[in-house]
Amino acid sequence: MRISRSFEYPADPHAVAAMVADPAFQARKCEATHAESHTESVTPLGDSTQIRTRRVMPTDDFPDFVRSMVGPKIAVSETYVWSAPAADGSRDGTVEVEVGDGKVPVAMTGTMTLRPGGPGSVVRIEGELKAKVPLIGGRIEKAAEPAVLDAIAKEREVGLEWLGAS
Repeated sequence: MRISRSFEYPADPHAVAAMVADPAFQARKCEATHAESHTESVTPLGDSTQIRTRRVMPTDDFPDFVRSMVGPKIAVSETYVWSAPAADGSRDGTVEVEVGDGKVPVAMTGTMTLRPGGPGSVVRIEGELKAKVPLIGGRIEKAAEPAVLDAIAKEREVGLEWLGAS
């Protein structure tokens, strides 16, 4: 299942990149999604930056057929790798989201871009959400899609608050 979202921030790409690479921002993002627990790390990788979060989420809002497979809680791990900035602050990146620490065959892989535009910056996320479960994989993908889109929307909301623009 294809996931595609764009959103804007009222700050230049340099400021947005600094925001997303701040562990305190990542912690706030995890807290905003009602994670029961979370960890975050930001690691320089040469000219690139790797941002990892892991959160344990309740499955109360999951459809019954999914909750019966995963239990009352599920771990969600995100790994972003952003390239070094261009002169205008533009960056390219990759995103990997793993649900269930490998115990649940649901994951998303994709790309991200950060560009000048709109009121300051535009972030674009393109990914493929896959559930590798015979016969019901499509149902699981459809059930997971709202949670992925909500997480993207929540990150933008936290970013706007962080930048003082909410």
